[in-house]
Amino acid sequence: MSVLIAVLDDYQQVAAACADWERIPDAEVTFFADHLDGLDGVAERLQGFDIIGIMRERTPFPAALLERLPNLRLLVTTGRHNAAVDVAAATALGITVCGTPSPGHPTAELAFGLILDLARGVTDHVVSVREGSWQVGLGRDLRGATLGLLGLGNLGSRVAGFGLAFGMQVFAWSENLTGERAAEVGVRAVSKEELFARSDFVSVHLRLGPRTVGLVGAAELALMKPDAYLVNTSRAAIVDEDALVAALEEGRIAGAALDVFAREPLPATHRLRSTPRLLTTPHIGYVTRETYQVFFAGMVEAILAFLEGEPVGVIG
Repeated sequence: MSVLIAVLDDYQQVAAACADWERIPDAEVTFFADHLDGLDGVAERLQGFDIIGIMRERTPFPAALLERLPNLRLLVTTGRHNAAVDVAAATALGITVCGTPSPGHPTAELAFGLILDLARGVTDHVVSVREGSWQVGLGRDLRGATLGLLGLGNLGSRVAGFGLAFGMQVFAWSENLTGERAAEVGVRAVSKEELFARSDFVSVHLRLGPRTVGLVGAAELALMKPDAYLVNTSRAAIVDEDALVAALEEGRIAGAALDVFAREPLPATHRLRSTPRLLTTPHIGYVTRETYQVFFAGMVEAILAFLEGEPVGVIG
């Protein structure tokens, strides 16, 4: 009898081509390109599957869903962590949860790309040309500007390097950041208040947790200069959405760029689709050909190892 495998949220319909799924013996793999939100719809769709592969946190797997999937034996997430999976509940139900390798660097590249876009108004100019017009607005230099990084881990350090290469002054802050660590990266550790008050561009590179939810709120945005920009490619909940929308609508900061949202895909009528001074991308920080090849090849390896009785990348 075939092993039934579901691969979810294959938005671009590329998962099949990104790995050699035929290596999995006696398997029937179904790829789903559309996204389902409701618990009932997801539970109904996934009835009967033995193994489910998920792309990051696109589809949550809380206990209430896992309990309705009696055939599920293995859940494989791309990446080594997934806050949208109730790992404890899965373990209690006898479901193994595994992760895959994750390159990480593409998100840093996108973050700096958004900084460039905001600085030069690239998207506005592209739209203007397509609509038959010409130059709109006035860009600004990155050389000599100040980049403030919330978080100086793997991604923050990469963005710091990009900023330094463009001749920017780079500040960084996190709760446990030391001056010595900052100096190793070639940047300056400052207080959170100084970072928001002096930076021309603030980019978020923190993990989501109890201490970072709502970290960027009305008080922090009020410290920013009127010609400064905020970029978030990390997690939506780190930035208070109401406070950000208010700051943008009232023109208290020059603009912002978001690649992450509290609800994804973003509903068609969501206010962030029409908020002024806001550049939005559909959570594409890790969406590159090379990253997908790592993700889905890792998914195949995790499935093979599980079927051979020696799971790899086990979470929890």
